[in-house]
Amino acid sequence: MERAAAFVRLIRPQNCLMMGFAVVIGAALASVKSLNASWLNLIFGFLTGFLLTAASMAINDYSDRETDSINEPKRPIPSGTIKPREALGLAFVLTSAGFLAAYLTSPSARTQCLLTAIISWLVSMAYTTRGKRSGLVGNFLVSACVAIPFIYGSIAVRGVVEPNVLVFVLIAFLSNTGREITKGIVDVQGDRLTNTRTVAVGYGERSAAIAAVVFYFSAVALSLAPWVMGLVSVWFVPFAALTDLGLVVCSIMLLNDYSRENARKVKNRVLFVLIFGLLAFFVGVYL
Repeated sequence: MERAAAFVRLIRPQNCLMMGFAVVIGAALASVKSLNASWLNLIFGFLTGFLLTAASMAINDYSDRETDSINEPKRPIPSGTIKPREALGLAFVLTSAGFLAAYLTSPSARTQCLLTAIISWLVSMAYTTRGKRSGLVGNFLVSACVAIPFIYGSIAVRGVVEPNVLVFVLIAFLSNTGREITKGIVDVQGDRLTNTRTVAVGYGERSAAIAAVVFYFSAVALSLAPWVMGLVSVWFVPFAALTDLGLVVCSIMLLNDYSRENARKVKNRVLFVLIFGLLAFFVGVYL
C-alpha cells in the first residue's frame, strides 16, 4: 500500500489533472459548440495531457534524485520507497500511453495532435536534461509545458490554434513562471550545491520573490482582457477576480516573508489558485 501511494505521489496527480483539464479548456475556448460533438476527442485529449504530465513528473524526480535528497528527502525516490529504474520504467509506460492517446485524439487532425504531443514531450525533456540548471530559461520551459495543453485542446476540436486561445496561453505562461521562480526559493539549498542557476541562487531569495511577484501581477493585469475582448461571458469576471485576489495575497505573503518555508506555502497555494483560474476560464466560455 505504501509503495502504491508512493507511485501516486511520484506523478503528482493534481498537476496531471490540471494539465488534462487545460486541454478541455483549450477546446472550449476554441469552440464551445464542438464540446458536445467532440466528446471522444476530449477524452483522449484529457488523457494525453494527464499521461504525458505524469511521465514528465516521474522523469523529473529521477533527474532530481540527488538534489531531492537535500531539498525533498521524503519524496519517493530519495526516501528509497521507489527505485530510480522503477521511476524510469513508469515514465516509459506513461509516455507510450500518452502518445497513443494523442494518436487517437482526433481522426481529422491526427498528425497535428501527435506532433504537438511530441513537441510538448521534447520541451519537457529539454527542461529535465539541460534547462533545469539554466535558471529563468528553465522556468520558461516549464511554463511552455503548462501552456501547450491549451493549444492542444484547440487542435483537438478545430484542427488549428484559434487566436483567442493564445490570450489564455499567455496568462497561463506568466502565472506559472512566477510559481517556478517561487519554487526556486524553496529549492535554493540543493540548487546551490548542484550549480543550478535559478534566480534565487544567482540574485538571492529577495530578488527571486520580487521577480515572481512581477510575473504574478503581469498575469493579473491580463486577466480581464478576455472579457474586455468579448472572448468570454460576464460569468468569467467573478471567478477571475477571486483568482486575481489569490495571486495578490500570495504575492504579499511572499514579499513579506521570502524564507524557504513560506515560499513552499506560497508555491502550494498558487497551484490551487491556478486550478481555480482554470475553472474561471471554463465558466467564462461555457455559460
